Amino acid sequence: MTLLEIVQQHKQGNQNGIYSVCSAHPYVLEAAIKQAKKDNSPLLIESTSNQVDQYGGYTGMRPSDFRDFVLGLAEQNEFDTTKLILGGDHLGVNRWQNETAEEAMLKADVLIEEYVAAGFTKIHLDCSYSCSDDPIPLTDEVVAERAARLAKIAEDTAIKHFGSAERLTYVVGTEVPVPGGESEDLHDIKPTSPESARKTIQAHKDAFEKAGVIGCWDRVVGLVVQPAVEFDHSSVIDYKPEPAAELSKVVDEHENMIFEAHSTDYQATENYSLLVRDHFAILKVGPQLTFEMREALYGLCAIENEIIPQEERSNLRDVIESVMLANPSNWAKYYQGTKTDQKYARSYSFSDRIRYYWADQTIQASIDKLLNNLENKMPLPLVSQYLPEAYEAIRNGEIQNHPKDFIINRIQKNVLEVYARACKF
Repeated sequence: MTLLEIVQQHKQGNQNGIYSVCSAHPYVLEAAIKQAKKDNSPLLIESTSNQVDQYGGYTGMRPSDFRDFVLGLAEQNEFDTTKLILGGDHLGVNRWQNETAEEAMLKADVLIEEYVAAGFTKIHLDCSYSCSDDPIPLTDEVVAERAARLAKIAEDTAIKHFGSAERLTYVVGTEVPVPGGESEDLHDIKPTSPESARKTIQAHKDAFEKAGVIGCWDRVVGLVVQPAVEFDHSSVIDYKPEPAAELSKVVDEHENMIFEAHSTDYQATENYSLLVRDHFAILKVGPQLTFEMREALYGLCAIENEIIPQEERSNLRDVIESVMLANPSNWAKYYQGTKTDQKYARSYSFSDRIRYYWADQTIQASIDKLLNNLENKMPLPLVSQYLPEAYEAIRNGEIQNHPKDFIINRIQKNVLEVYARACKF
């Protein structure tokens, strides 16, 4: 099933949706693949322009590398790859905002070309960021003109490599905060106004026509808006249907378009069904996935401390702290306050800046040691104490008493199953 078909089902009144897994961590992706296999559902996995680009991003992967990485995990878990949808998030000038607009756009041209050539079929065209010689903010018309330029490259690239662009779908608009959550405490967020949403749609449609790609407009399936859901370091703003009621009606005016909602992590469970019902039916989730992974790892550390001699322990928590202090670039501008406040945030913030460090070789070696230390050695009373959901899953015969199973199970139970139910999977 294609993303366009999922959107069309929603438009027919089925109140279905799809969640988007925005992560490059192998444990998260394995959990997502296992959940989709269990549900016999499509699986949308996206990489952001920060994670994956033509230079490797912060993961060290180009689009073709990420594709092969995901396909490899799917094959290992015997998942039907025809159900897999790969997407690119915030594709545009995001990575090159300190360069001139034309310099940044030339790099964005290559970015789009590499994503499409690698087989990514869901493309978020995001040219909202101002470059070094741009005014702040950009007008809708400039944003749309640049997005249409990238759409033309995407269409041409798909035809060149696959003979057709019919499998490509697009998402436009970007009324969202910095990917991964706000860097400051939140107080009040208002939903996108209906007028602003309509203006964004019309500007993009006009720009697509001017660029000669109006033929793909029916494959623009999503508009990114702010339904007034967000999280910061220590709090979550929950979805309330009433303030977003008029915004919700905007996509009724467009045959193949629904809303894409970013930063839906940590919402109360019932909110996801409400979001899907109100046409915010592409639900992006990212930091919560690795947040839950980190909680599982910390629980395993607590078990390790109880049963492994001190000189043989992984000391994972200390290793993470040491690596983050030695390389503060991914957290320092986000975590303010005293040294105590910053230390707390490095581990426990909802923004989950730890996710930028999991690929570090020192941290990975420590994780490997932790899992090896606990393999076949975890007493059930300690599992019940520190990871009670894993204890329950063991007792129900859902998982084995293996540390990696605990991690995968927590990501599935606490995040992916919640999204899957809301999306009618």
